[in-house]
Amino acid sequence: MKTVKISLNSIDKVKSFVNTISQFDTDFDLISGRYVIDAKSIMGIFSLDLSSPIDLTIHAENDSDIIEALKPYIID
Repeated sequence: MKTVKISLNSIDKVKSFVNTISQFDTDFDLISGRYVIDAKSIMGIFSLDLSSPIDLTIHAENDSDIIEALKPYIID
């Protein structure tokens, strides 16, 4: 399990993010304040405050391919 900070500050970014993580057969959680939602749920993502970075928790043993695919969204 790994947690990274991501930025989803536009509608197009949210759509491409959901399409990207839907390719992987693992669970992803987005955490914003006290809210935890399924990162594969586009409706859930739009319920969050997208103006600030969000924590993404990846529930996978080997996450190197996932991290590579998510590079456009990850904030260093």
